[in-house]
Amino acid sequence: MAATRRSTRADAADGRSAGLDPLRAAVAAALAAALPAGGRAAVALSGGRDSMALLDAAAHVAADAGVTLVALHVHHGLSPHADAWAAHCRSAASARGIACEVTSVGVARRARESLEDVARRARRSALDAMARAAGASAVLLAHHQDDQAETLLLQLLRGAGPRGLAAMPPVERADGLAWLRPLLDVPRHAIDDYVARERVAYVDDDSNARRAHRRNALRLDVVPALRTLAPGYPATLARAAAHQADAAALLHDLAALDAAPFHADGTLQRSALSALSPPRARNVLRWFLHQHGLPPPSSARLAAMLGQLAAARDDARVSLPHAGRAIGIHRGRIVVHDAAPAGFERAWEGATALVLPHGTLDCQAAERDGLDAARLFAVPVTVRSRAGGERLRTRAGGPLRELKDVLREAGVPAWQRAALPLVFAGPVLAVVPGIASDPAYAAVPGDDPGVRLVWSPRAA
Repeated sequence: MAATRRSTRADAADGRSAGLDPLRAAVAAALAAALPAGGRAAVALSGGRDSMALLDAAAHVAADAGVTLVALHVHHGLSPHADAWAAHCRSAASARGIACEVTSVGVARRARESLEDVARRARRSALDAMARAAGASAVLLAHHQDDQAETLLLQLLRGAGPRGLAAMPPVERADGLAWLRPLLDVPRHAIDDYVARERVAYVDDDSNARRAHRRNALRLDVVPALRTLAPGYPATLARAAAHQADAAALLHDLAALDAAPFHADGTLQRSALSALSPPRARNVLRWFLHQHGLPPPSSARLAAMLGQLAAARDDARVSLPHAGRAIGIHRGRIVVHDAAPAGFERAWEGATALVLPHGTLDCQAAERDGLDAARLFAVPVTVRSRAGGERLRTRAGGPLRELKDVLREAGVPAWQRAALPLVFAGPVLAVVPGIASDPAYAAVPGDDPGVRLVWSPRAA
């Protein structure tokens, strides 16, 4: 059962100077490096021992660093004690003169996803939104040296490469927000000493004793044996993670050098993969996916992707799904793009904008080369996705042409063709926005100003 605990260890009253305390020194150094001119920082506060120690240490050093603190608590609702934990966080922050923001998130697990992973992503997203709303430039996280060692072990069990084995970085920056882990070099026993000495109250999460969670099983069953075999644990494993971080950085730099002659406008020349040795080609492909914010695929998946992309023709229709997006080839270049949307169909009565599942079709005024809106909407207008076999008249008096030929001549990539909204006036394909339209619907010069249909796909 979860309970609020107050440490009473015998060394609680030892005489070490607070100025030399490793936790406070680590937090002060992190704040000085990330916010040299001061500012506002947030503390991610679960209410547990580690985050409460971090809050207390930050509260003692923030003023000297010119930093104002705010505490952020994410209420998952996964424990019957969640309300009590939120109340504890508010009370503990208030006692230190720090505002505490609490937000609730839903955790919906999908098939083949662990509850831990889903909850972690939900917490990170909530903390990001809360920190920005609070005007914070940095978020302090309470991960420590033992966490780093456990993360390395978990990544080893997954067969991760250098980037995964680097575990957690001390600093991450994303869209102007710094994520700081000032305690990564601080072992768990130092945190235990701190909460005892400073009498820091914290809550116990009873789920930490459940071996169903892989990290808990590792911590409870494997780590004690490792401490016996390797007295330097966890520092030795944390040091190994730092070595892997160096190796990952070097591989990233090598990939950037290898890709430089072939990389432009977010695309990669396909021939780059066949020009490099297999290890360097795999490294470049991982780097390319990372540039688009995509996670690295498994080794088997990466090898399959590399084989298909390197062996394909420059005009091959390749679509490799990955992490909600797709990798394809267009005119000899590898492109990351949105996955093809599901089929869609909407009636359109001439509103200024028609919102579709994957973008918006706007009706805008056109000074020239516009469409006659009255003629277009004289019959029911339908906007739908391609079904195949559509034909479009592209010049007055000319024949109907296969739409696939029109799109190919316009250089539209295969994956964009499926997403294009086709505008039908009754049964007639009248407009393919941004590509072509039936001259029968063109505005007559001297009549009312025409309109232009502008398609704006939603960014991934």
